[in-house]
Amino acid sequence: MKFLNKLRRNEQGATAIEYGLIAALIAVAAIAAMQGLGSELTETFSATSETLNTGQAPT
Repeated sequence: MKFLNKLRRNEQGATAIEYGLIAALIAVAAIAAMQGLGSELTETFSATSETLNTGQAPT
């Protein structure tokens, strides 16, 4: 009987699941932010590369 009461009060597994869900939510937000930033960086690097290749400053 003591074992069942102790098992019922044990919330360590629930806490681990909550931390896992929080980490997954942060990962999804980070991926979304990086995808948006990635396309902007691609455009910037392409413009910089083109400028270096032609030797002319963009107008």
